[in-house]
Amino acid sequence: MGRRTEQGGEGAGALLDGAVRAVLTAHDEVLDVALDTGASSLAASAERWPEVSRALLGYADTAVGRCWSAGWRPADLVRVVRRGLGPVHLALAVDLIAAEGRRHSAAGLDRRWLEQLREVSAEVWWPGDERFLAEFAVRHRLDRFALATAALELLRTWGRLPPIAPVGPAPGRAAAGPRRSSEPVTGEPRMLARIRALLAKAESTEFPDEAEALTAKAQQLMAQHSIDDALLAASGADRDAPAAVRIGVDNPYEGPKTMLLDAVAAANRCRVVWAKEFGFCTVIGFDGDLDGVELLYTSLLVQATHALNKAGSRKDSRSKAFRQSFLVAYAARIRERLTAATERATSAAAAGRHLREDGTEEQLLPDARLLPALAARSQAVDEEVGRLFPKLVSQRVRVSDGVGWAAGRAAADRAALHGRAGRIGR
Repeated sequence: MGRRTEQGGEGAGALLDGAVRAVLTAHDEVLDVALDTGASSLAASAERWPEVSRALLGYADTAVGRCWSAGWRPADLVRVVRRGLGPVHLALAVDLIAAEGRRHSAAGLDRRWLEQLREVSAEVWWPGDERFLAEFAVRHRLDRFALATAALELLRTWGRLPPIAPVGPAPGRAAAGPRRSSEPVTGEPRMLARIRALLAKAESTEFPDEAEALTAKAQQLMAQHSIDDALLAASGADRDAPAAVRIGVDNPYEGPKTMLLDAVAAANRCRVVWAKEFGFCTVIGFDGDLDGVELLYTSLLVQATHALNKAGSRKDSRSKAFRQSFLVAYAARIRERLTAATERATSAAAAGRHLREDGTEEQLLPDARLLPALAARSQAVDEEVGRLFPKLVSQRVRVSDGVGWAAGRAAADRAALHGRAGRIGR
């Protein structure tokens, strides 16, 4: 890439390498100069633009692959760009991830990796690598200089990311253990698909009673699935080990949102570690429980947002203090309700009451293995947290509005949780 052209000028690959290196090492006070110089050199010649296009996609293979090796995943890279850069950078980031993805077969990617690629719509749409930049510029109405600047800003952002704790195997690498989250699959499990559908209906209906019934049924199915997993592990038929996922938690009010996620995770025997600077939480637990935590957290966050907007429509409840206190109280009350529901679900399962997938219940003999099995899984999760994050600190979230606190607890009491004990006991 660093060879000279026939005209004696520097090749596009070497120009790109130099421009990226200058931008990566530039201090903030001289960054604009480095960006302008690098972008000008890349965009100076229309004839060379196809060569620059190929060079950029080739460089992206290395840059993105380095992020994978450092523990980052597709949704993480997209989230970082969304938080710190603009829409053009975001679109370019997705395309560079898609370009790098051509190096890997679907069989070498775990389920959640494939899901993230689908969620961010990472697809190769351009007809040839030499035409990528020209086609991208037309799509987003950019000139060469603006697009070259955006590319350098994006590569600087990714190039300065530190290593983080991995939450699954990088592309093409075998998983550390026989956990199901790392197995390539073409679709989500049937149980999870059914639960997702129930929760989607619960969030879309305008009738509170219907939403409550749908959510309750989803939670009951999830809880029983988790209990079945624990008993399967206790019998020695399943060697599943704790895994981890990252869930985005964005401003505003990211502290209370993290508290809500932690409440859901704790009730499902999972742990949460917040990386505030990157806008995500790492949730550690068993695979089926992680799926449930993500679904339940998303559903409750939707309910909390609706309740907050309704409560905040009054003139005296639009302040930041009110809304912060509302969400903190909401999370605290949800924690109380979920914890109580978990205890009820576990007691019912220990007594032999089993929920079938069709929603009917059957009475079985009590299984003395259940409580020890659940305790063993909780201990395994704690040990995995210690391995991934040997140094952790706690952070307080302050409350300064008593009215907001009271409104938040009231909203949490109205949240569609009755009967959710099933899912919560996972």
